Order: sequence, then C-alpha cells, then structure tokens
Amino acid sequence: MADAALIDGFLEMLAAEKGRAKNSLMAYRRDLDDFRETSNAKLESATAEDIRAYLADLHARGMKPGTVARRLSALRQFYLFLYSEGIRTDNPAKNIESPRIGQPLPKVLSEADVDRLLDTAAEQAESGKVADLRLHALMETLYATGLRVSELVTLPRRAVGPDTALIMVTGKGGRERMVPLGTKARQALMAYIQSLDASDGSPSKYLFPSSGKEGFLTRRRVGQLMKDLAVAAGVMPSALSPHKLRHAFATHLLAHGADLRAVQQMLGHADISTTQIYTHVLEERLKSLVLTKHPLSET
Repeated sequence: MADAALIDGFLEMLAAEKGRAKNSLMAYRRDLDDFRETSNAKLESATAEDIRAYLADLHARGMKPGTVARRLSALRQFYLFLYSEGIRTDNPAKNIESPRIGQPLPKVLSEADVDRLLDTAAEQAESGKVADLRLHALMETLYATGLRVSELVTLPRRAVGPDTALIMVTGKGGRERMVPLGTKARQALMAYIQSLDASDGSPSKYLFPSSGKEGFLTRRRVGQLMKDLAVAAGVMPSALSPHKLRHAFATHLLAHGADLRAVQQMLGHADISTTQIYTHVLEERLKSLVLTKHPLSET
C-alpha cells in the first residue's frame, strides 16, 4: 500500500475513533510526511534502525528535544495503527526511548528586588487605606510563608491573631500543614485586619474578602495588584507574580542554609523531588557567579 494511503487511513482513524481536531490531524500529517521525505525507508516496511537514524537526523538539524519527542510519538501511534490493522506484525517505534526533556528552571527574583517590592508596599501602606494595607499584607505573607496564592486568599479571618506564630494551611489534595508566620508578616496582617474591621460593617469569614461570587480575592486580582506594585518599585512587571514570589521564598531560604526537607514541608510538596528544583536554581546561579565574577574567568 502507498505511504500516502497509509497516512490517510491513520488520520481517518484518529478523527473517527479519537475525535482529534483538524489542527492536530494536520500536525500528525506534517510529522509523518517529514519522516517519509527524509528517510530512505518506506513507511510500511521501516525498521527501528530507520527510525533511530531519523531521530539522529532531527538532532543534527537542531530540533528541540520536545519536537523530537513529539515526532517519535506520532510514529509510535502510526505503527500501532498499522499493527492493529494487520498491515504490520510489529511496532518498530515501540521500544525507542524518547529524548529527555529538561525541566525548565523557575525564574527567581533577587533578594534586592524583593526588598524593593516590600519597601514600596510598606510605603504605600502608610496611606492607611485598606487596599494599600491589604497589598502590603499579601506581599509580606507570600514571601514569608511561600504559600500558594490560592491558599492565602482562602484563609479564614480567624487564622491570624496578634500572637499567631503558626498558621494552618489546607493545600492540594486537602492536605493540611503548619507554616511559620514571621513578625513582619504578622504585623502587616494585623494592621490590615484592624483597618478592615473598622471599615467593614458585615465582616466576611475570609481574611481577604471580595464582593465577587467566590467571596474572597481572586488569584487574577492579586496578580494584577502585584504588577502595579512592580511598576511602582522599579521592578520588571514580567518578573513578578504570586508564584514567582513563592519561588523566591524557597530559593532564598535554601541560599541561606535552610534544610531542604523543611522547605518541602513549608511549600506543601508531596514529593521532595519537586522541591529539589530550587537546588538546581542555586547551582546555576553559582555557575554564573563563577563565570562572571571569578578573576580568572576571562583567561
């Protein structure tokens, strides 16, 4: 059977049985056509060695690991189709390993950037306005605790008091954990709460209430407020988000000698391998430091 007819049959199966969208089908066709046009083998009779040679050619062409992995996935599914239809007695792509796709390192705010952001938030809070006090409390608490923004905005108002040293947080999967609350964060929260209580005739059960349907401040709104703060602080707005402040919390703690297991517990990671990404961030920063600051780096 001609290669084009085999591809057409495969795409018809994907559309009819798996409901694949038109754009997805076009991508499969492009991937299979590329293999057909650059490989010396016919699709129906290609071997595992033919596929490995094709993958090597993709690497030689400078293709990214993600693109190579996608092309291999297309070939696996195509040959699985040929096998299930009785056109082939094997799937030559089945046991070929996909290229490893490196996990992107999170971009981390410097300690100087965080200082500027917190200082600016504190200066704005001197206005005494509830909105300014709220933003200061949000910033101090996110950086002091490493909470996910969704965890912070859904905290009940009773979670924080004048003597609160630990807060109970409900994270992913309903898992609860205790997180230390530093003095500066507690002070910022109490100033905000006192102002909120004075202005709120019908107190909400949430620490960060909103008139929206959820009843608490949304993650999107927090992100918008932080972008505005970044502009005022002279920090690139693209460098700041609630999650990037969480990254900064973890990385800065580890840089100052914190135990990885302790950071894992505070972040609420179920698996320590998730937390270990921050050690890689530190390693990259150390490499960069040596390459740019060491007196022999230019030799």
